[in-house]
Amino acid sequence: MQNPFDQRFSQHGAWRRAFVRHLAQLTQWLRVHELMDASVEERLRLLQEQLKGDKILVAFVAEFSRGKSELINALFFADYGRRIMPASAGRTTMCPTEIGYDRDLPACLRLLPIRTRLQAPGLAEWRLNAQAWERVDLQVDDAVQMAQALEMVAQVRRVSIDEARALGFWDDAGGDDNPVRGSDGLVEVPMWRHAIINIPHPLLKQGLVILDTPGLNAVGAEPELTINLIPQAHAVVFILGADTGVTRSDLAIWRNHLGVTEDASETRLVVLNKIDTLWDALRSPAQVQEQVERQCSSSAHMLGMPAQRVVPVSAHKALLAKIGRDDVLLRASGIAQLEQALTDSLLARRQEILHAMVARDLAGLHEEVTRLINVRRRDLDEQVLELGSLKGKNSTVIGAMRRRIEQEQREFDASAAKISALRAVLLKMLHPLFRQLGPRHVKTRLLALSTALQGKGLKLGVRKVYDETFDALHAQLQALQGSAQEIHDMLGGTFGQLNAEFGFSLQAPALPPLAAHVDELEGIRQRHLQYVGMGSALRLAQPQFVQRLLRALELRLRTVFEAAATDLQAWGKAATAQLDVQMRERKRNFARRIEAVDRIQQAAGGLVERLAQLEQAQALLWKTQAQLQEMTVQLQLMQGPQLPPMPPRDKLPTQAPAREPGVDFDVTVPMQLPA
Repeated sequence: MQNPFDQRFSQHGAWRRAFVRHLAQLTQWLRVHELMDASVEERLRLLQEQLKGDKILVAFVAEFSRGKSELINALFFADYGRRIMPASAGRTTMCPTEIGYDRDLPACLRLLPIRTRLQAPGLAEWRLNAQAWERVDLQVDDAVQMAQALEMVAQVRRVSIDEARALGFWDDAGGDDNPVRGSDGLVEVPMWRHAIINIPHPLLKQGLVILDTPGLNAVGAEPELTINLIPQAHAVVFILGADTGVTRSDLAIWRNHLGVTEDASETRLVVLNKIDTLWDALRSPAQVQEQVERQCSSSAHMLGMPAQRVVPVSAHKALLAKIGRDDVLLRASGIAQLEQALTDSLLARRQEILHAMVARDLAGLHEEVTRLINVRRRDLDEQVLELGSLKGKNSTVIGAMRRRIEQEQREFDASAAKISALRAVLLKMLHPLFRQLGPRHVKTRLLALSTALQGKGLKLGVRKVYDETFDALHAQLQALQGSAQEIHDMLGGTFGQLNAEFGFSLQAPALPPLAAHVDELEGIRQRHLQYVGMGSALRLAQPQFVQRLLRALELRLRTVFEAAATDLQAWGKAATAQLDVQMRERKRNFARRIEAVDRIQQAAGGLVERLAQLEQAQALLWKTQAQLQEMTVQLQLMQGPQLPPMPPRDKLPTQAPAREPGVDFDVTVPMQLPA
């Protein structure tokens, strides 16, 4: 029987796959009905990519010997009937380890040597260099082989103090975090910088990614881990020892690396592990429970977390219970409460965010396609009125109408250059904004901070430069928001003029919320403070660490600015796509009107026939809109609130009339979409 987390995650994966299938059906339907413009196509593509590639990253963070790997074994790998991740007394997982699934790779363990810390590229760049990693193939049906292979993540090497310092594992200020020096003067450091485990586990195949992090010293030495990986996790599980409570090193990790804010606290869950160490035959069950609750309350208070977000667990007993199918021990381990907490808070929040994004994009998609249908309906209405006025008129009047349509067409074609020029003007106005959001501009903004950090001696003034750098980046995004608003206002005014002159129905799309990127920038600033304070003065004196710090920061900032550029680009496409669509529809309308008049002149019954065709086309358009509404509502019902209902329409056709010659709007049989 699946636990709550497994069951909910499986349902989430099934929902994503079903939604992608429905989107594919909608895409095909839009193409058949010639309702696919560049903006709609781009919106659908991005939505499908996000759903297909959606990952849920859960980071497990703790100091050494808190039972982190054992908890991962109990939660995800108990079906193997033994430990898969190395978990024993002392320091086990020595390097950050990602566990996920990439269908393009075989089941394997990839390991990045620790010596790469001495080189400039960051982890993101090393990921692209397959030759730099050592690979060990995994036999997923052989639990013993897998467990033996994964023991490699715990491997260490002995190095001199100088090398340990260069690698970021030795602090001359001393302290308990430095590795123990042996009689030969050498110290142990991890053999690997990063590990990636690729296995086709059911949950991993559905998008779950597990990040197993090492202790405080190893985490602090890898800025990219704390700046990029952990902050991007959708959920962070912080593990404490029930026998120790919150230690000084636990508190250091919590304060310095998890960036707990009012918003972030919703994605944090604290696990008080090893409650079995408090089980005592000399105490009554009530006394033991009271002691556990006291430790939970004390831990919650010290971390500034609500008491209900601290979950007492025995990962060791949970693993034994699942392997031995011992229901009594399983209940006592508390693992069910943790699985439920992961489901109710962390996973549910991720689903809520994803569903909100899908609902927003579906509403925008529905609005754009409906606008195009309305353009076609307006053109048909105009044709009906125009041809209706010809009833009882002679050929002279009909000929005059043809000449008038041709004159309108010539005037429109003469103005088409002005309409097309608006596209060029919009792109020209957006270009400086894209340039300011590019990687070269980010690098330029970081130049002063880079110079300050790479200077010799103690970096006493680096905090001031750091604040000035982020103030400048913040001001830049705010200025870009203002510039984008000016472009939006200009576009709105120009669209209004075109609507009045040509009868268009153009509407400037809403600006993307750049404020979200400003907030993300502020989050990066706060998470970085630990590296520029006096407590990091000795570490900042190490050139290799400074290089890693700068590369991690630049990569994170580039991600934020590229996301803002992508939003602006999508906004520009949505605006220009409206121009393209309405110009194309207007040209098609002229062609249809001239064709209709010619047919009326050539045949006595042509007028009646054409009016009948136009009425059929109107009915087909109403049916098309009804089908669009039906499909988008069904998509909405899969994950959130429905779209607004269609405007009321009397006598909406229940089935499409047979297609007549000369009618451009066709409606196929509606696709059968599962409820």
